[in-house]
Amino acid sequence: MKVGRKTPPRRPDQSKAGHGGRRRTQVLWQQLLNLRPTSALTLQAQLRAQLIAAIGAGSLPAQKALPSSRALAAQLGIARNTVTIVYQQLAEDGYLTARRRQGYYPNPAVMAQRPRGLVARLAPEAGFAPDWVARIAHRPSLQRHISKDPDWEQYAYPFIYGQLDRNLFPAAEWRASCQQVLSGNDALDWAQDRFTRDDPLLLEQIRDKVLPLRGIWATAEQILVTIGAQHALYLLADLLFDAQTEVGIENPGYPDARHIFARRTSRLRPLALDESGLRLGPALSGCHFVYSTPSHQSPTTVTMPMDRRLELLTEAERHDFLIIEDDYETEVSFSGLPNPALKSLDRGNRVIYVGSLTKSLAPGLRLGYIVAPTALIGELRALRRLMIRHPTAFIERSFARFLALGYYDTFNRRLAAAYRERAQVLAESLERHLPGLRHPPVTGGSSFWIEGPGWLDARQLAEEARAERILIEPGDVHFADDPPPLNCFRLGFSSIAAPAIREGIRRLGPLVDRQRPAR
Repeated sequence: MKVGRKTPPRRPDQSKAGHGGRRRTQVLWQQLLNLRPTSALTLQAQLRAQLIAAIGAGSLPAQKALPSSRALAAQLGIARNTVTIVYQQLAEDGYLTARRRQGYYPNPAVMAQRPRGLVARLAPEAGFAPDWVARIAHRPSLQRHISKDPDWEQYAYPFIYGQLDRNLFPAAEWRASCQQVLSGNDALDWAQDRFTRDDPLLLEQIRDKVLPLRGIWATAEQILVTIGAQHALYLLADLLFDAQTEVGIENPGYPDARHIFARRTSRLRPLALDESGLRLGPALSGCHFVYSTPSHQSPTTVTMPMDRRLELLTEAERHDFLIIEDDYETEVSFSGLPNPALKSLDRGNRVIYVGSLTKSLAPGLRLGYIVAPTALIGELRALRRLMIRHPTAFIERSFARFLALGYYDTFNRRLAAAYRERAQVLAESLERHLPGLRHPPVTGGSSFWIEGPGWLDARQLAEEARAERILIEPGDVHFADDPPPLNCFRLGFSSIAAPAIREGIRRLGPLVDRQRPAR
């Protein structure tokens, strides 16, 4: 009997090209579907998103079946159930069509919706290209802004201000608040367009829980929610300022407030500071508005005492100006008792109050508010509609729940305890390793404002410190002067633990000494 050569059984998904063909197919799918185990998204979410993108881009032929769940799982090195679930979901959502005993195929209807003729456009001829630089009416990119390293978390000693310490964030409590909004009576209530309205529960919480701690009593009609305090300042400048408006600003002060106001008027009047904050005097005469951070001056951290606050209000009446009070970082007070806001002392209705809800919790959430007379809030609400309609309703309701459940108060108490320890360690480290540098007393917040001798160049210090994996913030950007003084810098401690504070300041000491003039 003639015995022929036996043909080995074909392996799953092995083409006639043999092993080399299978390897080429495997490489193709790994290049198209680049799953990363270290991503914040689950493998299932990554696979779903990348398959949708491939279908939408036309990368998958409609007449060719996708690999079986077993084969694709083996090629990508993931569990088969992951692929099966994604295939089923995409079929239910209409991205794939399931053919009995044939597998899953890209849905031709979805592919037909993508734009046709996707070819590279030719660059415009030089004679027809618009001069975009000439057409831009304003150049905000040319202003002196605070700059922060985007990879600051990679530094060993990040004395950077205004960033979140992930270890202090109340993730479980925030998740619980969000879950409540996604279920029960709140489900999809936040999904409606509110036009000019804010979430009523958030307004209630601000009115009843947040403002009374600052000594402020207001109705819901006197409160407007904003996307952070900076958005509040932009709204106020857009509505109240024109080219003839005289605005007094603290110097040094908050750079973004200075830049926002400069968009509406060139008549900005720098106002000097002393150990009690904003210095009062003849410079206030002629101002239409005065912008101030009395409870926690930005950036020096000085708290304006009660007698100075009352005197400022008296000056506002005498010279007929209004005050924009930016109640900066008051939620973190080491004494446990925040200072009463300037607004709480105002009997002449001359103070417009601006606050932040999320700066200490998570800056990326972007929630702030304005408290002002009803007539002004009504116009601000109409102006906000032209810009953004309203802040994200889901975030508003979630934060309202976070407040109502007591999570916000608990978080602030824990944060104050952590910041108090860090501030003490930083003060002791500065006294030991940098005794020639001065700073105002720190009674709250999350930073120190450091003033060095006249020979100190903080910008040079920051560059040399970066090479030692230390981040500090030069202070010249806070000054309206031209040229600004260079001997000040800010040390934030919100995102650096106590042991790193000690070592970072120890390493910073020799860098300062390197600039010290020879005797």
